[in-house]
Order: sequence, then C-alpha cells, then structure tokens
Amino acid sequence: METAYYYLALSGILTVLLWSPYIVGRMFVWGIPAFLHNYPEGFPAKEPETPLWMDRAKRAHLNMVETMPAFIAVVVAAGLLGDGSNADTVAQWAQIFFFARVVHAIVYILAIPALRTPVYLVSWAAILVIGAQSVL
Repeated sequence: METAYYYLALSGILTVLLWSPYIVGRMFVWGIPAFLHNYPEGFPAKEPETPLWMDRAKRAHLNMVETMPAFIAVVVAAGLLGDGSNADTVAQWAQIFFFARVVHAIVYILAIPALRTPVYLVSWAAILVIGAQSVL
C-alpha cells in the first residue's frame, strides 16, 4: 500500500498546484496592485477579461478538487479493509489515476480536442477499480 499512498500524496500535491496557472495568469491580467488588494475596482460587475486558457485552468483545478474525495476514500479504504493481497493492483491504479490527472490538466488547459473526456474517464475508472478492490 506504500506505493498507493505515495500516489495519493502526489495527487494531493497536484491538486494544490493546479490553481497556480490560473492565479499567476490572474495576477498578470488584473495587474499586481489589484491582485494584491483582492479584486480590481468594480469587481465582479467589471471583471477584466481573462484568456480562455485561464478559465480552463480554473476548471481543471476545480475538477480535480471534486474528484479527490472519491480517490482519497477508495485508497484509504483499500488500505484499511484490504488484506494486502490487492496492494499491487491498488498501487498500479493509483499510479494510473495520478498520471491520468496530470494528462487531464494539460489537455484541459491547452484545449486539445477530443482527449479531455477519455483521459478523465481513465481516472474515473481507476477510482472504480480501487473501490472494487476495497469492497470485494
């Protein structure tokens, strides 16, 4: 289970770091003084226009935030409920989840057509397989 927990930790770090592109972009679009004072003048009625990649970066981060609770739950459950015989399978799928989420973020932010949903579904399948390992 050590490997599964390792990828759980990496996924947590990824979740925290995924807000960075959006926030850094926001700092440049709004300007540093407005960014440091929370919001530009007239916000939210007059929000500066942001490039589409920034909006996609924000959604990629939010998608990861929404997915992490399920991933955390199944990995922890696999560790607590499993007898150790499924540790390699859980570790493999935890690794698949992590790398699928890295690819998902890149594909989402860069707007690479037709890849976002299949890559997301790989991470979703990883959660289901780990969950099945926990309860079966």
